[in-house]
Amino acid sequence: MEHTRIMRKTQFVLLTVAAVLPAAASDEAAGRLGRAATVLATITESARGIRAEQRADADCIAVIPGFKKGAAVVGVGYGRGFISCRNGSTWSAPAAITLETGSLGVQIGGEEIDIVILSLDKERRSKLLSERFTIGSDASAAWGNGKSAHEDPNAKILFFGHTKGAFAGFGLDGATLKPDDSGNKALYGKTLSNTQIVEEAKTPAVAQSFIQKLTQESNR
Repeated sequence: MEHTRIMRKTQFVLLTVAAVLPAAASDEAAGRLGRAATVLATITESARGIRAEQRADADCIAVIPGFKKGAAVVGVGYGRGFISCRNGSTWSAPAAITLETGSLGVQIGGEEIDIVILSLDKERRSKLLSERFTIGSDASAAWGNGKSAHEDPNAKILFFGHTKGAFAGFGLDGATLKPDDSGNKALYGKTLSNTQIVEEAKTPAVAQSFIQKLTQESNR
């Protein structure tokens, strides 16, 4: 009898945890979408931000709020955000992504950078949405503001950064964009590839404000 009571209590706890975890992940994704919308507006409106012709030419736009550069790890940066691509006159449902960078040597201190990425090359869309897109081997990139050690004036991938203090970028070669499977599952309730999301998915209610801000800023 006691064993049965304990088993039932354990099952109840497990069911409660199983219900809470997806809700927490969904809330986290919603919060990140809200921050991404704010970052997009801030960088677009900045004096050194994204020019109107660049926004008009963009095929895909990614936003990574609070990218963490350096800190207590060995030259590694990491951030989570979202990417959306043009579907005719509208923008697709957002797919969750991660941005990772690596470099040699220890970086003292840490820094957070809000980042917007523009892809101006529609022919690279499938690669950009793939399981791994690496700057330097899959495409060249340049900072649209700030400085980079390997800036390419003909780059079709443009990075824009913003910090609370003076802007400080990082070397782009070797930076990788990957799907954020847990972020996508929190938004869509199942595992979808970033290509499936961009080409087929309906924008969830929690992401509507982000897509509206993206539409507003790209048409301004």
